[in-house]
Order: sequence, then structure tokens, then C-alpha cells
Amino acid sequence: MALTYKKLSKYPHSLRRLVGIELSQLNAILTSLTPIWSKHLRNSYDRPGRYYKHDLGSMVSLLLIYYRSYTTQEFVGYLFDLDKSNVCRIIKKLEPLLATILPIPDKRILTKEEVSNLIIDVTEQPIERPKQGQEAYYSGKKKQHTVKKEIRIDQDGTIVHVSATYPGRVHDFAIFKQEPPPPSDVPIWADAGYQGIEKLHKSACTPYKSSKKHPLCAEKKTYNQVLASQRVLVEHKIRSIKVFKIIGNRYRNKRKRYDLKFNIVAGLVNLQNGLSLLKRAA
Repeated sequence: MALTYKKLSKYPHSLRRLVGIELSQLNAILTSLTPIWSKHLRNSYDRPGRYYKHDLGSMVSLLLIYYRSYTTQEFVGYLFDLDKSNVCRIIKKLEPLLATILPIPDKRILTKEEVSNLIIDVTEQPIERPKQGQEAYYSGKKKQHTVKKEIRIDQDGTIVHVSATYPGRVHDFAIFKQEPPPPSDVPIWADAGYQGIEKLHKSACTPYKSSKKHPLCAEKKTYNQVLASQRVLVEHKIRSIKVFKIIGNRYRNKRKRYDLKFNIVAGLVNLQNGLSLLKRAA
């Protein structure tokens, strides 16, 4: 028997493991998305006679299960009794609509009133070997072809900024310099990949690096420990993002919609963190 939202909602614990969010959060998404979806159907340019076999709740569940498991669309089609072409079309239709209501990180310059502290880090995801420009995407650290994104979170654990997508060869600090600069008087907590950031941002903190000839003293070791205890929050957020295997596993899709997918996942993590859905006119 095919999966449906009605069946899944009877088992909240199982639904949480399948789609990655709580039933109450899924219901909130459906409440906000229903008028937008209705408007989309009224203005749709689909050919006459086109209809959707499942209700909106089942289709959103389908998309989230695909994000959560990142199995093939053909397999997801078997679960929902759909052809893989229908699965692809549903995902393609829902993604931009879902992005309008999720608390997705903003790409504008943040003000001091909005953030009092910033914790930054770069996450790296393996991709299929590109047909062209392979060298630019090869990461010497991961020993494979990857793409990178910088994530900035505030003191409450909210993802406030996600960078553009960069090839795996680009250094973490180079990504920071190409993104909108944070407020100059807001403290930044960064890892060793951001050595030299103090020249651009006086309130930035990075760990001390040791060597065989210059080991760290006890004071510097304590400083590094305190900094790591502050930075662990962003590591937890990256882990929450990678729970959705479409970001955690090797990315197989075309990268044309990668930014959209990543932002949706970041919005889902912010929703789990207690942020409210955005209100959009139907």
C-alpha cells in the first residue's frame, strides 16, 4: 500500500524519522503552503487534464522523505505509488513554493541589532566528478571533488547566513572575503581555516596553532579550549543540516538548483530551532 500523509500522521515518531521534522512542524508548513499551492494551481501553465494524484500533505512528505534519505526518485515513487517522472515533477514544483515560507537565511548584510555574536564555518559536500573544470572542484583535504558553503549562526543557534556555492579548491578564508562583511564590532568565532581574519575584522577570534618548535603554552591551550566550546554550536548545526542526506551524502543531481535545496534544508533546521514560518500572501 502506498504511503500518504494520512497514514504517516498516525505515527508521529516514525514520521519524524522519515521526514526529519516533527508532525506539528509539518502541519504548520501545510497550513502556510495550502493557499500558495491553490494559487499556483489556478495560475498553472500545465497542459489541460494534468492533475496531482496525491494531496498536498502527501506530496510535501514525499519531498521531505527524498531530502531526508536521498534515495533514488524511482524508489520514492514506489513508496508513494508514482512514476519517477511524477516524483521529479512534484519536487520541482514544490521546491520554490516551499522556499517562500521557510525561515531561510538572508543574504543581505546583517546589522549589530540583529546579531551580537557570529560563529562561522565552512561545510564541504562531495559531488560527482565534473565533466569540465575538474581541477577547480578537487579538494586536497577531502581527496575528492566537492563544493563548499560558509554558514554563519548567531548566539541563539539560528542560521543567519548561507554563502553562495564555491568549488572545493577555494579556501575557507577566500569564501569569507567574497561574502557580505559582518558588522565590524560584532565578535566572530572562527576555526584555524580563517587565519588572518583579524586583519579584516578586529573582533574575530581564531585558535592558536602549534608546531614542533613552538608548542602552545598552558594559557593558549586554555584559550583554544574556550574558543572550541563556543564554536561547537556551529558544528552541531552543520550536523543537523547533514541529517538530510541530500546535503550529507555525495550530491548526484545537477547543481543548477543546489542553492535552493541547501537553503530549504537550512530553513527546516531553523524551523526546528523555533523560528516561525514566513507569511506570504496567497
